[in-house]
Amino acid sequence: MSQKRLLYTSVGTRAGAFGPNEWALTIACGLIWGASFLWIAVGLESFAPNFITWLRIAAGLAAVSCMPSSWKPIERRDWPAIVFLGIFYMAFPLAMFPIAERHVSSSVAGMLNGATPLFVAMVAAIMLRRLPRRQQAIGVFIGFIGVVLIALPSLGEGSSSSTGVGLILIALVSYGVSVNVIVPLQHRYGSLPVLWRLQIVAFVLMVPFGVAGLGDSSFEWRPFLAVLALGVLGTGVAYAFATTLGGRVGGTRASLITYLIPVVSIVVGRIFRGDRIAVLAGVGTVVVLAGAWIASRAEQ
Repeated sequence: MSQKRLLYTSVGTRAGAFGPNEWALTIACGLIWGASFLWIAVGLESFAPNFITWLRIAAGLAAVSCMPSSWKPIERRDWPAIVFLGIFYMAFPLAMFPIAERHVSSSVAGMLNGATPLFVAMVAAIMLRRLPRRQQAIGVFIGFIGVVLIALPSLGEGSSSSTGVGLILIALVSYGVSVNVIVPLQHRYGSLPVLWRLQIVAFVLMVPFGVAGLGDSSFEWRPFLAVLALGVLGTGVAYAFATTLGGRVGGTRASLITYLIPVVSIVVGRIFRGDRIAVLAGVGTVVVLAGAWIASRAEQ
């Protein structure tokens, strides 16, 4: 493979099966991001969507800035990729979800995120000019079937709209490209230096939108604490973990984090909102976990 194609691909440094560290990173991200859609829904009780995005990026940036390893210098030649990621890995998709959750429930938003590995795998295939390994492809396909089974009961209740679903799918396409682009940067610099700089880019880009949303927002402690958790954990800790995982196992397998998100969103919705869990969704949960396990096995 040529050096040029290695600059923007999803190849990781670990081709073997997930070990304890990889599973720990995967589960931690799945738990945090699975709960993030509930935090967004709570934040929308008082805050405008764009203000939520700005505030969560600010909180995540503050958390990552406290870690001295984030300040490691990055070569000038990599700044175009940093700016690209600041837009399409951070600012744009994070802005889509609060807007979408005005039209769909938090559970449906979490369920739809399970489709992320499909977009990541397709983009990786284009960048690497080859299809995913057979076992990865089978795992991704099985996991997607599970996501569909989970989503069907909620989609049939009419709680979602085509607008909300469309916005989420557009955000997932953005993630599909970005997850592949970020892996080579993580290899060169580690997770935190890359994450810190793209958060700075995203924060600056969202300033005018956040200020505009401030006028349509009112302060309440419960929504504020929810968005604070969303920022520190969802935009700070989880992004750092996911970037580290991507460097280890590649973008396609790292995106399996999203298969845990529907599972967590169902449980969180049941506990905190009393959401009904359909039998079909329970079956889908088992299928999702099976797909994640298959795809996480050794590439060879």
